[in-house]
Amino acid sequence: MSTTTTKTPALSKRVALLDDHTMMRGGMKVFIDSLPDFECSWEAGDCKTAMEKMEADLPDIMLVDITLPDRNGLEFIKDVHSIHPELAMLVISMHDEAYYAHRALKAGAKGYMMKNMGYEMYEAALRRVASGGSWLSEAVSEQIFQAYTSGARLRMEGGLDALTDREFEIFQMMGDGRGTHEIASALRISPKTVDVHRMNIRQKLRLEDGAAVMRFAIRWVESRKLGTS
Repeated sequence: MSTTTTKTPALSKRVALLDDHTMMRGGMKVFIDSLPDFECSWEAGDCKTAMEKMEADLPDIMLVDITLPDRNGLEFIKDVHSIHPELAMLVISMHDEAYYAHRALKAGAKGYMMKNMGYEMYEAALRRVASGGSWLSEAVSEQIFQAYTSGARLRMEGGLDALTDREFEIFQMMGDGRGTHEIASALRISPKTVDVHRMNIRQKLRLEDGAAVMRFAIRWVESRKLGTS
């Protein structure tokens, strides 16, 4: 006797995957297709491909990584949310939720999931978002709730909460060892604009010079990798 679950296309929630790791996409696709009322509509490894596929086939839910080869996932979410506000997007990342979740929500995402979550938690998150809700871990949800109800800003070490999303993105790229021209090329902005952002970052972090910013960025990025990988 066959144990294959028959899906009703009209009732299944269609999920798209945007992640540059082939193995991660493959595993998530198998998992999503195993759920009786969800199906993986398509997958992409970069933002350009995702935008092209979205034009032809708009899903109900999209899982988006933050670190992508052609642009930052949060910037992608902002752009997509402005065009398709009805599309529910969930960030799925190895980056520390405590530092990124509130930025993801501000960008237009419906929630944030860590890649090291178990499949039962992935399913719970998908079902929550599919029903019109949002998803965060209990700890971060409480942190954000307390911050907003008290009127206080969420605090990040070293004053990083003062940075805009673009400045935070450039700060991370600096931490990855990228220079001004490499950052400008990746973000499709001028080197002069990058330099302005770097100056703003230095001023907001109250550091004495560009070298101090670079040292801090490298230490911060490396500490996040050690803590989340």
